[in-house]
Amino acid sequence: MINHITDCTLLNNKVKMPWLGLGVYKVKEGAETEQAVSTALATGYRSIDTATLYQNEAGVGQAIASSGIPRQDIFVTTKVWNSDQGYESTLKAFDQSLKKLRLDYVDLYLIHWPVKGMYLETWKALEKLYHDGLVRAVGLSNFLIHHIQDILAMCEVRPAVDQVEFHPELRQEGLHRFCIENLIQLEAWAPLGKGRTLSDPTILAIAEKYGKTPAQILIRWDLQHEVVTIPKSIQPSRIVENAQVFDFEISAEDMARIDQIDKNLRFGAHPDHINF
Repeated sequence: MINHITDCTLLNNKVKMPWLGLGVYKVKEGAETEQAVSTALATGYRSIDTATLYQNEAGVGQAIASSGIPRQDIFVTTKVWNSDQGYESTLKAFDQSLKKLRLDYVDLYLIHWPVKGMYLETWKALEKLYHDGLVRAVGLSNFLIHHIQDILAMCEVRPAVDQVEFHPELRQEGLHRFCIENLIQLEAWAPLGKGRTLSDPTILAIAEKYGKTPAQILIRWDLQHEVVTIPKSIQPSRIVENAQVFDFEISAEDMARIDQIDKNLRFGAHPDHINF
């Protein structure tokens, strides 16, 4: 059972990754990012998820530098954006990310989307970064089964993580099963269904039953499915609230009720049809 904010999953290369982290998508660079990350670290979070696209890596780096927490105790994820994909351009993009983060290494580096005709070459760049000791683990984001199979057919280093849209309205059960079978840790972005799932009648009823907020129920549901989750908030009270999910367990019956919400409903882009 996952029962503490510092609990970790063991990735396929034996690197430990916290089950719970803070996502900073659409958090403004500068003070807003620094405050959110600082609040999370003070609350006990030890995983921060950013990306080149988010344009707030410098704020993340500043908050980490100011925290006083040893670097090895913080798990930092960033991602290469679509326009930077390709071998040499990925290496350059990573170098820029590292400088903005003010770090010597990144814990997890992901390919943000499976850009057709590019992601295999990009993966080779991630493998070089891994072999050079600049990243502790490499992985994917928004990759479906057939994209992952392409990587597995040619890789020297197996992907450690696949970060995808995952919430009760989009369970992606087949993808999750495939990842488990191939020792790839599934990670959820938009775990709260962009806020929409918070008002689902089933979630509201279960939240009332357990004396928890709908957000806490959704985050706990992820964790009990052994899915890493990175809820995003800039409000200190919400950041703290989202971490208060380790003092209860959802019953098997109620987990099944939440599972049945699945509508195969995406709020983000479909990975086979990206145009950005």
